[in-house]
Amino acid sequence: MDVSTFYALFSATCFTLVGLWWNVVQSHHDWMRDPALRRVVGGIYLSFLLPALMGLFAQVGGTEQPQIWRGAFIVLAIIGCGCTLRLLSLGRGNRFLVWQQAGAAVLYALIAVVGAFPELGRHTGLRPIQAEAIMLITLIVLGHALVWRFMAGEGRQPEEA
Repeated sequence: MDVSTFYALFSATCFTLVGLWWNVVQSHHDWMRDPALRRVVGGIYLSFLLPALMGLFAQVGGTEQPQIWRGAFIVLAIIGCGCTLRLLSLGRGNRFLVWQQAGAAVLYALIAVVGAFPELGRHTGLRPIQAEAIMLITLIVLGHALVWRFMAGEGRQPEEA
């Protein structure tokens, strides 16, 4: 698959996931009343929005002007890493959340590093923009896992007695 086509599909998919997540959030007003839950809801939102934005910048810059996607990946990955590290404090006592958030923070850091030093991506046998794509796919998988865990556990309404 052409990298440009991949990023076009990837961005559209991520923006769709953002929209689907907000549809879920609209039916759970109680999540927005609790500051801790609101931060987790926002973290899930960012886990789809930031990769979607990275995908758009990858399309704009492509291989012709890599400084565009590289700069955007660095800035957005730093934002993602910072937000994810802030969420780690909410995961105390929840090993899944801690591991998921730590994994996402590491991926964001690696995305920023490969954006800053693209030659590191070539050590994998891939072009840097392809290495970034694989890390973004992994971020989305972690985001899906977070949604599943949240919907099946922390975000679910308690059973009525």
